[in-house]
Amino acid sequence: MLAFLGAVICIIASVPLAASPARALPGGADNASAASAAAAAAAAAAAASPGPQRSLSALHGAGGSAGPPALPGAPAASAHPLPPAPLFSRFLCTPLAAACPSGAEQGDAAAGEREELLLLQSTAEQLRQTALQQEARIRADQDTIRELTGKLGRCESGLPRGLQDAGPRRDAMADGPWDSPALVLELEDAVRALRDRLDRIEQELPARVNFSAAPAPAPAMPTALHSKMDELEGQLLAKVLALEKERVALSHSSHQQQQEVEKELDALQDRVAELEHGTSAYNPPDAFKISIPIRNNYMYARVRKALPELYAFTVCMWLRSRSGGSGQGTPFSYSVPGQANEIVLLEAGHDPMELLINDKVAQLPLSLKDGSWHHICIAWTTRDGLWSAYQDGELQGSGENLAAWHPIKPHGILILGQEQDTLGGRFDATQAFVGDIAQFNLWDHALTPAQVLGIANCTGPLLGNVLPWEDKLVEAFGGAKKATFDVCKGRAKA
Repeated sequence: MLAFLGAVICIIASVPLAASPARALPGGADNASAASAAAAAAAAAAAASPGPQRSLSALHGAGGSAGPPALPGAPAASAHPLPPAPLFSRFLCTPLAAACPSGAEQGDAAAGEREELLLLQSTAEQLRQTALQQEARIRADQDTIRELTGKLGRCESGLPRGLQDAGPRRDAMADGPWDSPALVLELEDAVRALRDRLDRIEQELPARVNFSAAPAPAPAMPTALHSKMDELEGQLLAKVLALEKERVALSHSSHQQQQEVEKELDALQDRVAELEHGTSAYNPPDAFKISIPIRNNYMYARVRKALPELYAFTVCMWLRSRSGGSGQGTPFSYSVPGQANEIVLLEAGHDPMELLINDKVAQLPLSLKDGSWHHICIAWTTRDGLWSAYQDGELQGSGENLAAWHPIKPHGILILGQEQDTLGGRFDATQAFVGDIAQFNLWDHALTPAQVLGIANCTGPLLGNVLPWEDKLVEAFGGAKKATFDVCKGRAKA
């Protein structure tokens, strides 16, 4: 392109501007040399391309002939010269570096044209890919519309005619170019209409199916069944409660009968003893005592007989404390596997005497701080946790809810004079008993106040039916000693 423009500029520069009359030019020598050069250029131009006479004369110098050449046989120039020919301006076509680019510049222009061509090709390829993507998207929309149309037809086949005719139908496959905006809008409207119709069908179809499939009397059956089950459960519960009441009544009646029988037997036994020996001649069997002289953690006595499971008990003993008013310690403790404090009689420091059953505590209104002999009896029953405490034959206090409904566990260890932290061991010297213990008896029922008073007055001798006070059943350890002792005589002396 640049080479072509340079050639045009050269041609325009070589055209004569205007004709002018012949004038004498000064400087004949310069004009002669210029004329010779112009003549040579004109000869070369004439040989290359014949042109009009006027153009050829423009290429001659000032000294050249302006007229046509002389014809043969014509007279030579004479005194009648021809009029002077018009003179033309002289132009030399000199190539300009700026107007006529060189070979290197032409190469750069060709490289620029190649870049423009590559850019145009890339743009055309992108446009072609965009057109292909649009065509694929339109085909995908067409497939979606066909699928939705098929689903709509299948759904409408199971609906009433009025519902099938609802809503306008539009032909989404109308003829026309794929790039038409009107067709795109029509496809969008068709898709919206199909979606709306499908939503309405999905909302109306479950209600219609449920209405036609669910039978009317079905909900009544579970209600009737539940009411029947509730009625049966109520009857069963009432029967269980009635049986439980009967069982409790029978147990209470049998317990009362047993107590009455035992009371009669005890009274008969006391009467027989009085008739045989007389009151003044009474001497209790096995009149011995356990003596613990000092407070420590190694002096004690152990009962060799195992206890059965007990639902009630009465324990009676004679006690004389030598602690000097600093607390009686532990006269006895009964421990079983898994429970070290199954039954404990304890007085620690300045606290009142306490009865522990299964780690439940009741404070007893008893006092042994005067250093004298005292007869102590404690009765307990698992029913409602009722307890009673006697001192010297008199009731000092009673209560309830002490380990209620808890049976005393069997196969434990009974220790006199120490408190057990584990089964049969881990004694604490601060909780040890210092003094004398005698006539320790245990029954599996609650004694009557009359029986307790007879034992305390030495008028009604009774041995424990679970654990009697016998020498062969009591073993002393750690320096604790057995000594002979008459309870009634000892109490009289004290």
